[in-house]
Amino acid sequence: MTTLAIVESRADRASEHICDRLRERADWQVREDDSRPDAAGGGTYYRLADAVLRSFDDLHIELEAPAEAFDCDPDLLVFASRHSGDTGPLLTGHFTGNFGPAEFGGEPDALADAAPNALARLLEAFDEYAPEEYEVGMEGTHHGPTDVGCPSLFAELGSDDEQWDDPAGAEAVARAILALRDVDPHRSRQVVGFGGNHYAPRFERIVRETDWAVGHVAPDWALEAMGHPTAHRDVLERAFDASDAEIALLDGEWPVLEETLADLDCRLVGETWLREVDDRPIELVDRIEADLGPIADGVRFGDCRADEIRVVDLPADLVETAQGIDPDRVRTIVENHTVAFTTDNGGTRVGSRAAIPASAGDAADDCDGAVGDERDADTLGPRRAIVDDLAAVLETKFDAVRLEAGAVVAEETAFDPKLAREAGVPEGPKFGALADGEPVTVDGETVSPERVLTERTRRFPI
Repeated sequence: MTTLAIVESRADRASEHICDRLRERADWQVREDDSRPDAAGGGTYYRLADAVLRSFDDLHIELEAPAEAFDCDPDLLVFASRHSGDTGPLLTGHFTGNFGPAEFGGEPDALADAAPNALARLLEAFDEYAPEEYEVGMEGTHHGPTDVGCPSLFAELGSDDEQWDDPAGAEAVARAILALRDVDPHRSRQVVGFGGNHYAPRFERIVRETDWAVGHVAPDWALEAMGHPTAHRDVLERAFDASDAEIALLDGEWPVLEETLADLDCRLVGETWLREVDDRPIELVDRIEADLGPIADGVRFGDCRADEIRVVDLPADLVETAQGIDPDRVRTIVENHTVAFTTDNGGTRVGSRAAIPASAGDAADDCDGAVGDERDADTLGPRRAIVDDLAAVLETKFDAVRLEAGAVVAEETAFDPKLAREAGVPEGPKFGALADGEPVTVDGETVSPERVLTERTRRFPI
């Protein structure tokens, strides 16, 4: 069971307001602790089976090792706090520390242990409980304390007097804090963020829309305050240690920082990489990038999941022609039957290679039979299933489509410009009319559309 420690500051009226709501919402046991001064978390405190609430006289940012005041050896500590700024009604969460000088509590170049999974859960709870007029967001790492004693985060009610005294806002923060009971501080997928706005929209998108959680974030202003990255390797390394992460996401252009991070034992990725990888095993992702190509170069993941893969060529002419008819349908077909596949044109069109489950059977070289037969993809093999589905796309344009050994054969009856010229039809509007199936008159003679049609057969090797 995860034990939650909650810190109230008597110097922060929003904190008191939030904690008043906390005390009302749960059946706390009221206890006394004479071993510590009342100003430092002693005296009257409140306990649940999985949470303890203690009060301190000082502002949160001035506290040192507040987890020591809790006799429950907490797994996670949350500071119930106000948020100050010109941001209107806002519920927000963040981690604490200083990438540079310590202007507002804590030590310079020091970071507290973060709780990325708990922050993700806090945002979900804020979304659920926030009054309609409140925005919800996350911030970059800032201010103290830098020595907490366990993973921690701030849960804040903002952004000025009106909200600090708002019962509905305080109630929302209190309910969100209670939602952190029995929530692990960490998850298996966590990243550190560098760059961007203080309110970290890119990193918030990652938290909300992927399986990844985000630990410490050094916004642009924090990186500028930190100074030259190579002279501050210790605080950069601490960001990864304190976030329990080995992967970094960079927002913006910071070439010297990129070079410094490349020298650290971390992996620098882009937002597309995180979105594509999502919950897939990193070992599989590494194999995909080694065998098929980098995600940064256009490799995308399909819907198939497999422990082992093999790379196959897709029938290029068939894919290209089908994409000319219905590109969205072709994308869905390839996604449905592959673990991953290459793309062209900035990721908008399916490429020529794919990774499929290594254990899958494949009858792609035995393609006699009708289009759209009812054997399932497991029987046919992923590549043959792709061929069948692409052939079905061709049926929407061609008169007849069939599978033969080694090829998809498509037949159509279409307007033939050569026959139109032989019939004396000048190029121009009358050409267009004939192509659209309308008869035209040339020198008093009617030329019917049927007269200028020809049968064509196209073979698409597979």
